[in-house]
Amino acid sequence: MSSVYRRRCDACFDPVREAVVGPQQPAARATGARIRGFDWLRGIAVLVMIQTHALGLLRPELRSGLLWTRLQWVDGLVAPAFIFSAGFSLALVQVRGAAAGMRAVRVRKTLRRLGEVLLVATLLNWMWFPIFREPRWIFRIDILHCIGLSLLLALPIFALLSPRPRLLSWVSLALAAVVFGVSPFAEHVRGPLAALANGSTESVFPLLPWGGYVYLGASAGAVAAYDPRKLPWWIGGLLVAGAVLWIATPQLAAVYPPHQFWVTNPANHASRWTQVCALLLVLFALERSPAGARAVSRIPFVELFATSSLAGYFFHQMLLFYRIAGFSFEARWGNSCSWPKYWLVLVLLIAATAVLTWAMDRVYSRLWNPLWTRLQKVDSSATGAPSQRGQARHAP
Repeated sequence: MSSVYRRRCDACFDPVREAVVGPQQPAARATGARIRGFDWLRGIAVLVMIQTHALGLLRPELRSGLLWTRLQWVDGLVAPAFIFSAGFSLALVQVRGAAAGMRAVRVRKTLRRLGEVLLVATLLNWMWFPIFREPRWIFRIDILHCIGLSLLLALPIFALLSPRPRLLSWVSLALAAVVFGVSPFAEHVRGPLAALANGSTESVFPLLPWGGYVYLGASAGAVAAYDPRKLPWWIGGLLVAGAVLWIATPQLAAVYPPHQFWVTNPANHASRWTQVCALLLVLFALERSPAGARAVSRIPFVELFATSSLAGYFFHQMLLFYRIAGFSFEARWGNSCSWPKYWLVLVLLIAATAVLTWAMDRVYSRLWNPLWTRLQKVDSSATGAPSQRGQARHAP
């Protein structure tokens, strides 16, 4: 693993970071290693997400046909991959923090990171909508809000059960089943909770059903924390369970009252997590093979976006839609690209996003991290807690 890759951790879309503190026994050090399969999943998801959002650059008459349909299918896996990874990391770092005797410190660091995610989410809503004239837009739930709020709600459960990771894995699995299972009924919720429960208030990623992926990922994260060797088997189990539900699509469609099948039905989401788990198993296999790991690492920007995906999300949105001196990718090329031109402009967009993400990574690691470390030392001195110099900084 390159030193550059090891250092890229602090601008990660994933709202939590690994916390392995102080001298560890060899087994503990082994379980504190990064899980590169999940890193790669995030990095690939960022690249596909940029491609997804850039489809608005295509001429309208090109938005049909086999290629368009195949891209829509692949693009539908981006949000599940992100949210699944976020839940995985949240559970993993809570268990590792508890094992190191630093549960409270780990929770405080996670809360700080969730605050950053929600701040960026609110900033984006401010940029796209008149939130001061129409405050309802503040509560429009997009992917960042969904991740931040879902993890915030899950954090007390994960922190409470972090000393018992086996129990946490099964409780998380049960919570995922509940979230997915009740989601079709939540379509009719109105009032203050509607933005969290369904899309009736123009929320794009309400917590029902999308928060279910947090708990699915958390079940795997807890397993990875106490025995990484079991992780592929657990992911395989999720794949099999998802495939069974996917096959049962007619029965699951009929068991609920009328609802939007492609939005809330558990069978639809089972098909998505089945495919995400299949991709993860492929990435795990590549991770175990030196040649495979090198091949994935050579994909441009995968490792950058794997550990700086929050910045990648923010900057690609800015470049696409926010006009500076009248320019944005959408203003310049929106609805005008042929397929060959679209791919060329997409490469330019990804490269520009990568440059800005790399720059933010440097700012974050050289300014914000040292400031946060100093604040931690002041807090440790005030409370008499031991220094956290040995704390690892990397997210899984």
